[in-house]
Amino acid sequence: MDAIRVKDLFDLGHTRAAEMLAGCEYPWEALQKIAKTVRELGALLPADRYDHPAQDVWIAKSASVAPSATITGPCIIGEETEIRPGAFLRGSILVGDGCVVGNSTELKNCILFDGVQVPHYNYVGDSILGYLAHMGAGAITSNVKGDKKPVVVHGEARYETGCKKFGAMLGDYAEIGCNSVLNPGTVIGRDTQVYPLSSVRGVVAARSIVKGERGVFPKQDQA
Repeated sequence: MDAIRVKDLFDLGHTRAAEMLAGCEYPWEALQKIAKTVRELGALLPADRYDHPAQDVWIAKSASVAPSATITGPCIIGEETEIRPGAFLRGSILVGDGCVVGNSTELKNCILFDGVQVPHYNYVGDSILGYLAHMGAGAITSNVKGDKKPVVVHGEARYETGCKKFGAMLGDYAEIGCNSVLNPGTVIGRDTQVYPLSSVRGVVAARSIVKGERGVFPKQDQA
């Protein structure tokens, strides 16, 4: 059976949303809970380590935020995280510690675990990116189907999510190549690599390499 449950994809020791995520069997169940979770967590953050510059916005004092970045709540930006010029954080966002949100990158209704990098021209919407996941320049999550119907995750089984907006779930250490598109309902297993210019949909097993149109291969079989 597909290894796409929360426990299969993520080490919850690397996110402030651990308690909420632990209560979900499948990660997409968390998408409707992000805003509420951010507000609850934000209210508990220590004032000596976090600034509270606007309603429902908390930014670690150790974070670096470019003046041209746009941030709306609810949003938490973790410690030692860098928000680069032109970044657009649209709300319902939990950014972990040691992350990079790059120039002209847009985030919306998402969780970034600690150490995540979305450093150049990325769009991440209605998605969860696991510990140390990285999206190359121009890689995006597509979060709405063309027919606007609820998103279905296609794997060994068909998983009805009930979500009209659902981008991608990236397991810990996932590496997404430049200018790749993760189509609605994509689930990338832990330690999986996606080659540049790939269009990915459905479930990709852990420790795989996605070589675009050439297919998906077990990582340990690669020379």
